[in-house]
Amino acid sequence: MILIDGKSLTLQDIERVLDHSEQVAICKEAEKGILDARELVERKLAEGKIVYGLNTGFGKLSETTISSDHVRELQINLIRSHACAVGEPFSEPISRLMLLLRANALAKGYSGIRMELIQLLVDCLNRGVCPIIPGKGSLGASGDLAPLAHLALVLIGEGEAIYQGRRYPGIVALQKAGLKPIQLEAKEGLALINGTQAMAASGIIAYMEGKRLADMADGVASLTLEGLRGVVDAFLPLTHEVRGFKEQQEVAERICTYLENSQLTTRQGELRIQDAYSLRCIPQVHGAIQQVLSYVRDKLSIEINAATDNPLIFPETDQVISGGNFHGQPLAFAMDFLGIAVSELANISERRIERLVNPQLNDLPPFLSANPGLESGMMITQYVAASLVSENKVLSHPSSVDSIPSSANQEDHVSMGAAAARHALSILDNARKVLAIEWICAAQAIDFRGADKLAPSTKKLYDYLRNRIPFAASDRSLSFEIEEMAGEMKGINAPFLWSHE
Repeated sequence: MILIDGKSLTLQDIERVLDHSEQVAICKEAEKGILDARELVERKLAEGKIVYGLNTGFGKLSETTISSDHVRELQINLIRSHACAVGEPFSEPISRLMLLLRANALAKGYSGIRMELIQLLVDCLNRGVCPIIPGKGSLGASGDLAPLAHLALVLIGEGEAIYQGRRYPGIVALQKAGLKPIQLEAKEGLALINGTQAMAASGIIAYMEGKRLADMADGVASLTLEGLRGVVDAFLPLTHEVRGFKEQQEVAERICTYLENSQLTTRQGELRIQDAYSLRCIPQVHGAIQQVLSYVRDKLSIEINAATDNPLIFPETDQVISGGNFHGQPLAFAMDFLGIAVSELANISERRIERLVNPQLNDLPPFLSANPGLESGMMITQYVAASLVSENKVLSHPSSVDSIPSSANQEDHVSMGAAAARHALSILDNARKVLAIEWICAAQAIDFRGADKLAPSTKKLYDYLRNRIPFAASDRSLSFEIEEMAGEMKGINAPFLWSHE
């Protein structure tokens, strides 16, 4: 059981929830803070105080006072009007994660909402009600308003949701799960949608997939080194120790471990003095990518336990404070950084593909063809990789440097964090395909060298692919095979695939 209190949720907890191995519950210790904040909201309303989001309009309309008779209607109208996101829906893992993250943020006790509302979020998560949330429409500044409004629609019995693999109207999905919609009270509609949970959920999935791919890339690159009879001296500890980057040292150490007892690698001066940068500088590049991943992990670890709505309720000081914790700038930077790093992971992989297929750069059959000339072999796989990395260069243009004012210039600077996270996921999808191409080409090169000469660790990686994709003894369409191995890479826990353990 994962207990949420707005303070202690971890990325490891999230992984356990996403793989359906753990249920979620609200921590008992969090209840007092939630109840105290709600009591303050109700007291302010009873006293006739004018408080943003409780009895005022929203955004530029914040100067408009709403009568007490229309407080409930105000919250319903907010959800309905803001639920205008468009595009392909978020994946089910992202939508489920949005439920978890919003519940956790509300459990922190600074939002002024009722326990019943948080419990409904948790119940939807535990019972498999997954809101259908269009993926485009957030500016990443006033929170992820439009996407989160679609999540909120389901809670009030509107919108649409997936339940047990089928799409239903929100009210039907709730009923099938044994749940009832909720009537929103003052502040609750705003509390549901003023947050960064769409970009955070997308960012967490992007981080997890990026980490998995970066770890996998070390193994694929090691197989390529064997296919090209690479010089292992460049990976020995001394070089990396004197630079001092921990991640660089770790990548070099992993590659040395993976290549241990290989009969295909060479030493300095045996065939050549040194390799090209795409081989020799793997630790420097892959290590720098691991640094970025660490940065992203740190920002996400903070954000998943953050109070990000507005206004925030502080019962201990009897204050309701309008601020801007919904602004997604920290995540926007992190997601842009992640996209750039993963783009570079694909860039260097494509250069290694070129060295595998180009007969001017190796002593292998041209384009790894069993019958060069009559057949083209792996020639066009490099074209595909080049196309994907080129697209990634466009996608990795930073979203965080853009801003378009909204709400009649009340919200005059926005983060575009949701777009940054979405672009990072697209870059990852492309990068997996590039690494899959490298994996296929490296295995083809190994078949010409002799798979029996591989290191024990890389032999596992070779066998994993060959159990799914045969040697290309003649030309065939490789499209499905590239997609298949890219899909495999999405779920592989790389360090345990080919290690000695």
